Amino acid sequence: MLEAAMIWNEPNNKSHWDPEIDPDWTLFADMASRAGQAIRSADAGVVRVLGGMSPIDPLFLMNLAGKGVLDHLDAVAVHGFPLDWNLWKIDEWPQKVDEIRRVTHLPVWVSEVGISTFGAEEVQHWGLRRTAELLSGRAPRIHWYSLYDLPQAWGATTRHREAEGSSYYRHFYMGLLREDGSPKPSVEVFPEFTPEIGLCQWFHYQDPRLDDAVAWMKRLGVTYLRTGLSWADSFRPNALDWFDRQMDALADFDVTVTFCFTPEHRGLQPHHTSAPQDPAEFADFCAGMIDRYATRIGVTPKAAAE
Repeated sequence: MLEAAMIWNEPNNKSHWDPEIDPDWTLFADMASRAGQAIRSADAGVVRVLGGMSPIDPLFLMNLAGKGVLDHLDAVAVHGFPLDWNLWKIDEWPQKVDEIRRVTHLPVWVSEVGISTFGAEEVQHWGLRRTAELLSGRAPRIHWYSLYDLPQAWGATTRHREAEGSSYYRHFYMGLLREDGSPKPSVEVFPEFTPEIGLCQWFHYQDPRLDDAVAWMKRLGVTYLRTGLSWADSFRPNALDWFDRQMDALADFDVTVTFCFTPEHRGLQPHHTSAPQDPAEFADFCAGMIDRYATRIGVTPKAAAE
């Protein structure tokens, strides 16, 4: 079922939104507000979620609130990776969620939390259990990132790539499963925390892992999932055929679909992080996808995610 629509991904992270083009997020606020209104018009039952903040920043949220963005949302989200990228300790998770709760009346989701096996697989095994202990009951949705390691050949979506050093390479080891599909030790632990904890798994265009991913998620007891539909990918050949296949395969889960990534030819700059030339085009994309898949796979009642 289609549960929610997330507007962008990590908008306060320069790997996903260009701060040189939009230093105070005025352009983002306009785009997000339009998208929120368009999603509501397409289907009022879909939960509208602000793309997960990374870093977790109350001032960023207050900025968007002042620009009226939260008037067009039903929830906000945070991302946290304290054992890999963030400058805070894993035990601070409850504090970080409370920092956001203090500045908004909206529910706070944890739409990405995970631990890389870049250094040792045992770290993820321990960290998964500790994360579950810290976040259980604190958020309506907790999406563990991710099911699969990112294939090395695909590259991670960051602005500076290999120049980031080990920070970049950690992106490739976030899965419960290795790149070849073999399980890591954390797979044995994960079913202890489902269905309360779900998964975040991005599927690339024509991703060959899709069917195996569905089988694994059912085996692990997962009932809800966050994934993405890329605005940039919508301009690829036969894009709707791929989107249909992906969403049909995920129909047995409560799906949060993330709308993001600017097509190079539609941005103020030719990059996926750019603000669009016309924010109405992004809103139209969001509305079109909601209209297509709310009908195709149904909508989970909004109350289920609040």
